Amino acid sequence: MNSVKQLWVGGLLATCLCLVTPHGQAFDLQAHRGGRGLLPENTLAAFENAIRLGVTTLELDIAITADGVAVISHDPALNPAITRDADGQWLTQTGPLIKFLTLAQLQRYQLGRLDTASPYGRQFASQAMRDGQRIPTLTSLFELVKDLGADQVEFDIETKVFPTRPADTVAPEVFVQVLLATIREAGMTQRVMVQSFDWRTLQLIQRIAPGLRTVYLTVQGRGFNNLADGRWTAGLLLRNHASVAHLVKAAGGMTWAPHFNDLTLADLKQAQQLGLKVLPWTVNEPPDMDRLIGWGVDGLISDYPDRLRDRMKAQGLALPKAWNP
Repeated sequence: MNSVKQLWVGGLLATCLCLVTPHGQAFDLQAHRGGRGLLPENTLAAFENAIRLGVTTLELDIAITADGVAVISHDPALNPAITRDADGQWLTQTGPLIKFLTLAQLQRYQLGRLDTASPYGRQFASQAMRDGQRIPTLTSLFELVKDLGADQVEFDIETKVFPTRPADTVAPEVFVQVLLATIREAGMTQRVMVQSFDWRTLQLIQRIAPGLRTVYLTVQGRGFNNLADGRWTAGLLLRNHASVAHLVKAAGGMTWAPHFNDLTLADLKQAQQLGLKVLPWTVNEPPDMDRLIGWGVDGLISDYPDRLRDRMKAQGLALPKAWNP
């Protein structure tokens, strides 16, 4: 190889290496709830905005209706901070459980803006409004992505089930059955990962659909610590393992998604040495993004995908395709 060609190849290799994570994989930019810092959470408007902005993955949450439809909702019951009735009036208290509403009944409620007088609404005061939104079905999101031709966009789907509140949702077995059927019918198995704090659903998926990627969510806060109670971790106990990463590995996980404040650099390196990808959540401030990208995480989940794109660009990472056909 002559010297000019060697320089060209070397430069190309260096460029390629700076655009990917230490695992050689593209950095996973995930829009949390579709990017709720920008547009109303878990709505088709938010998901389309994220796709057009340019993200790797759409992060979302699932509930199951009374007639067995997978719909996109973070809460098992209607959240009064984001939900209005058919007349456009804010709910004055938590609404019905989704598991008791048919899809037709659910569609009577309106989304598209925040009640800025609520504590939750004040957290995202700059969120843009998109009136006319309804709680979407998972199928409708898959159809939107297909219609846009966004063939590279993936999905990180969280199962919203609660071992401490079993009456709030359908049983984990039913939940997984409906979710898998919806994913398979859309032909999206290869583009989906399923995540949960309730590891029972992940264990079910690994048995029923072993080719589907699973993401093990963890949080170790004062208000909620899903590693302190074996009911959340499908009976697996942290005290029986060398670390959280070892626990996730023992559970059969492919990816560990810790709360970003719980993660140390040593934790990250140990997890990656075990063959896990590490995907912290929910990272919204640029200094935290810079720190975690510098550490070498495999991706980040953020309410502000626009901010994360800026930080990725500043650190030389390849940006997901912006979709503006």
